Amino acid sequence: MLDSYYSFRSGFGPDVVQKVGARPLFLWPKEVQVRTIQTDIEARLADSEPDVEVLLAEVVGGSTVRLFIDHPDGVTLGLCERVTKALPEVRERYALEVSSPGTERPLSKPQHFHRYLGRRARVRTTGDVRDAAGGRRHKSFTGELVGASQDAVTIAADGDPPTLVAIPYAEIHRSNLIEE
Repeated sequence: MLDSYYSFRSGFGPDVVQKVGARPLFLWPKEVQVRTIQTDIEARLADSEPDVEVLLAEVVGGSTVRLFIDHPDGVTLGLCERVTKALPEVRERYALEVSSPGTERPLSKPQHFHRYLGRRARVRTTGDVRDAAGGRRHKSFTGELVGASQDAVTIAADGDPPTLVAIPYAEIHRSNLIEE
């Protein structure tokens, strides 16, 4: 069970396994940590900053959370400060960096990919993915975003000619727009 932490004690007498509470984050796989932290941050900001969109929350070096946000009116220093102050629980456990997405905006949700169809992106996967022709396997693809469904993004990967690659969202490790 992912959300529980069990203690095992052996010695004199019978072995004992007991549930001792929530599993500490350092025992969770990194991908689960990132999703859990991002979901928690989104929930905390929903009330205090409802117009803020959390693009990506990533753990860097084990002790820092880097948070990329967006807002319909743009991201200002004042907004970054308000978001930082709205997350005291995160600041207790991690150093918190809050910033705008910049030109290489992270893409972490299906709606992000859909919004930027026609733009160039780099998509890195957790494992090898075959191109549409069933040819070579790759872990990194750069090209134009040409399709986005609820399950996968399709990229016209650079090449001559470009190769269509459908990448399930569950296989994406990290992705971002790239400058043209």
